[in-house]
Amino acid sequence: MTNKEKMLNEKLYNSNDKELIKLSNRGRRLLTKFNKTNYTNFKKRSKLIKKIFNKTGKNIKVNPPIYLDYGSNITVGENFYSNYNLTILDVCEVIIGNNCMIGPNVSIYTALHPIDPTIRNTSLEYGKKVIIKDNVWIGGNVVINPGVTIGNNVIIGSGSVVTKDISDDVIVFGNPAKIHRKITKEDYNYWKKEYDKYFETIKWNSW
Repeated sequence: MTNKEKMLNEKLYNSNDKELIKLSNRGRRLLTKFNKTNYTNFKKRSKLIKKIFNKTGKNIKVNPPIYLDYGSNITVGENFYSNYNLTILDVCEVIIGNNCMIGPNVSIYTALHPIDPTIRNTSLEYGKKVIIKDNVWIGGNVVINPGVTIGNNVIIGSGSVVTKDISDDVIVFGNPAKIHRKITKEDYNYWKKEYDKYFETIKWNSW
């Protein structure tokens, strides 16, 4: 196995490997261009982020600045949105589904280091991939730790630190993040009424 293959397979790898340095430098060059774009130039940033990430949906919006290790190990789905100061340490895969919204100052980590200090002080490290499924809303200043899977339709409150997997259809917050409650039919009914009121207001205003 090459060091890149070891890295992506969640095994110890040498971070000073020439192939990995080359991949990292490529990502950083594109990242520099991305972070220097005019804040109103969404079209240019969309093109650049599609070069940086491994795979994306057609409709994505990412606000600068962002910070990545490689970028090439990140996949995002359709209608992806992230606010300012997104950090993703993507030594392993980060897979994000459709219709995901990320608040400002969010950090997603896959990188890990050995517990033993002697080995940790070498260039050997490893990682664990992160999976975020569809329709997830992540509040500002959230930290998502290595190896975590976040289920569908989850809301993560601002300032939370996610250390364990999260099941579908729940609201979580805290440090460490814990389930506050399930998202229910009552939530749907309430927001459906608000949705209908909004469009009713538009209808009357247009007359």
